[in-house]
Amino acid sequence: MPRLLMPKATAVWLIDNTTLSFEQIADFTELHELEVQAIADGDVAIGMQGLDPVQGGQLSQEDIDACEGDPDKFLTLAESDLPQPVVRHKGPRYTPVSKRADKPDGIAWLAKHHPELNDAQIGRLIGTTKPTIKAIRERSHWNSANLRPRSPVELGLCGQAELSIEIAKAIKAGRQPLERPIMEPVTDDPEPPPGWEGLE
Repeated sequence: MPRLLMPKATAVWLIDNTTLSFEQIADFTELHELEVQAIADGDVAIGMQGLDPVQGGQLSQEDIDACEGDPDKFLTLAESDLPQPVVRHKGPRYTPVSKRADKPDGIAWLAKHHPELNDAQIGRLIGTTKPTIKAIRERSHWNSANLRPRSPVELGLCGQAELSIEIAKAIKAGRQPLERPIMEPVTDDPEPPPGWEGLE
C-alpha cells in the first residue's frame, strides 16, 4: 500500500495553503490531530519547509477543493504511476565494504566452532563463495597466517537468530563434526620438533 512521503512537511503545506480542517489534514498525513494543531500553532516543525503534495503527484487539486467545501470529506492519496521498487528476497547477501575484510575471520570461526555447518550454510550466513570457505578450511587461503577466528555475529556479518537456524538445520540433518578439529595444523610426523628440549 502506498504511503505519503514526508507527512509533517505535507501537513505544513496543507495548513499554509488550504482551508482544510485539522481533522482532514491529520487523516491524510496519518498524524494525530493535536500534532497538526501544534504545527499550525508553531510549536512543532518550526521552520520546516512545506512539501506540495499536488506538485508531488500525491494529491489532486480537485480533491482539495472538494474537501474544503465539505468538512465531512477526507483526502485520498493519489495512485502513483511510478514503478514500485522491487524487493529482493533471494540472492547473495550484501556486506558493507567496511566489513568485507572481516569475512575470512567469520568463516574461520564458524569452521572451528561449528564444523557441522556445510559450505552452503556458511556461504549463506557470511555471503561468501565455496572456494573461499574451502581455502580457509584447508588453510590454503592467501591470508591464513593472519586469520583471527571471530564470531560473525559480533562482527555484524549475520544475526544470532540466523546462525541458530542454520545450526539447528545441520543437527536435524544428522551432520556430525568431523573427526579432527578444523583449523588445527595437521602433521604426519609424530616426533617433536627439533630444539623443543631447550624450551623446558
